Amino acid sequence: MKCFIREVVIYVETCGWFEGEKRMNTEDGVASETNETIIALKGKPKIAYFSMEIGIDENIPTYSGGLGVLAGDTLKSCADLNVPMVGVTLLSENGYFYQKIDEDGNQIELPIQFVVSNFLKPLPATTSVEIEGRTVKIRVWYYTVKGISGYIVPVFFLDTNVEGNSDWDRTLTKYLYGGDNKYRLAQEIVLGIGGVRMLKELGYNTIDKYHMNEGHAALGTLELYNWYNDINRVREQCVFTTHTPVAAGHDQFDLSFAKPMLGSMLPDFILDDVTFENKLNMTRLALFFSHYVNGVAKKHGEVSRMMFPGYSIDSITNGVHSATWVSESFQRLFDKHMPGWRSDPYILRSAFSIQKHEIWEAHMEAKRELINFVNERYNVGMNYNDFTIGFARRQTAYKRPDLLISDPDRLMSIAEKVGPIQIIYAGKAHPKDESGKEAIRKIFQVMKTLQGKVKMTYIHNYDMTIAKMMVAGVDLWLNTPRRPKEASGTSGMKAAHNGVPQFGTLDGWWLEGCIENITGWAIGPEKTEEEASDDEIDKADLYDKLENWIIPKFYKDRDNWIRTMRSCIAINASFFNTNRMIQQYVLNAYFR
Repeated sequence: MKCFIREVVIYVETCGWFEGEKRMNTEDGVASETNETIIALKGKPKIAYFSMEIGIDENIPTYSGGLGVLAGDTLKSCADLNVPMVGVTLLSENGYFYQKIDEDGNQIELPIQFVVSNFLKPLPATTSVEIEGRTVKIRVWYYTVKGISGYIVPVFFLDTNVEGNSDWDRTLTKYLYGGDNKYRLAQEIVLGIGGVRMLKELGYNTIDKYHMNEGHAALGTLELYNWYNDINRVREQCVFTTHTPVAAGHDQFDLSFAKPMLGSMLPDFILDDVTFENKLNMTRLALFFSHYVNGVAKKHGEVSRMMFPGYSIDSITNGVHSATWVSESFQRLFDKHMPGWRSDPYILRSAFSIQKHEIWEAHMEAKRELINFVNERYNVGMNYNDFTIGFARRQTAYKRPDLLISDPDRLMSIAEKVGPIQIIYAGKAHPKDESGKEAIRKIFQVMKTLQGKVKMTYIHNYDMTIAKMMVAGVDLWLNTPRRPKEASGTSGMKAAHNGVPQFGTLDGWWLEGCIENITGWAIGPEKTEEEASDDEIDKADLYDKLENWIIPKFYKDRDNWIRTMRSCIAINASFFNTNRMIQQYVLNAYFR
């Protein structure tokens, strides 16, 4: 497509992006002038990162939780490190859902009212996919992630709400993880096949690697095979990261409707390799066509190798984008003592040299912000100086959100004996997860039982904005998944960046990050990481440690408590960040 570009031009040059005042003519890609911003895309070698959800900006609700926020943090670190990556996702115009909770703890799901044009820019490029033999048109919106040095990573949002599509097809990019299995498969056709086609339309003609963040984008491998008719060539270009250590969590679709929906895109000769129990398994499809596969923590790599024997599955432990998740008070503190930490989070190792009173002052500033927020919104009367526990994540049974409150009498006894306790909960349950919804109701029931003897609140509609306040403002971060069902977890890493220690089950990243009484505490007896969790044993250990170790240390040994906070920053934050994670992907997956 020939087009003239004037004013601001952002373009690729020798695998790098830069801005400049130029006038140029290009036939090598697509350019669009939108609100005086022009983007020109030239076909240079780079990595395409596919994720069903991307939490790139707290104002753009195209994410549900950890998977999407990780994707956003990944793209931010690529921009900081000048890694030539583009992101591809679905628009999810009405988001995951807006959560309201009534006084009895019943979750109410509402569509998010999101004005796309306020945050994303349209491009004129279009493509299409075939679903059940009909053509579904796709348009694209873009968002630019700018790194510390000005390097740009673009993110492309696919949208089927296009004139000419059927009413049903126009909804395919409206709801994140919405609808039935047929709807979900159609979404994955748009993301995988449509995403690969859209990149070609945008002028990305020489993608080196296609990185699938979970199996949702696995159908893109079929489009690549359609191009090359060569399995090995597709494998050379594909990287797959699995996040799910539970078999039921892997997307799979009955062949009875998957084959008609995909038509000729699904070759019969690979069915034995990519199906399980007569279902198209998206994880097996991604495994079959990838030269590099990884889990998201060392333990998760082991679990994945057991789930999928015969495949070489590595592990790269997740991280978080340091500059995003460090609160303002700690940003100022780090800028004062450790300049350069944003571009090189390993510098946070030097936190050992920061005076303890400065760490405490930064923490109390963040804590006051959180306490003021919950008191103003929920009239709960929380105190700045009282020991505050935070639990916020997707509410589902295996994460055991009710473990902390499973014995209200014991909890009240500890608070009376050792010192006041405050608890702040947050998190959404999937609309179809009845056990998760029941967990929220139980939290509200216990809240009434405690009658203020342990102050407790539940923040509605958990999102990135609330997460930033919580991971910095609580005194202790709680994580209680049943082993071995936590692939990684990243919320405790965010807390560590703000000097907040974690108290959690030895699973996922915490197996690597927990140094007992130094960076936090483990739930459950020692040497049990090879065994499934026992709720009763874990509950007893949780209460015993709170009563005898953790809360007394907070109230009676503040000097050593702050030493633990400082160790969280120096030991865990300096390693569990996406800059380190991306460097490992570059060395192990992208350029190997």
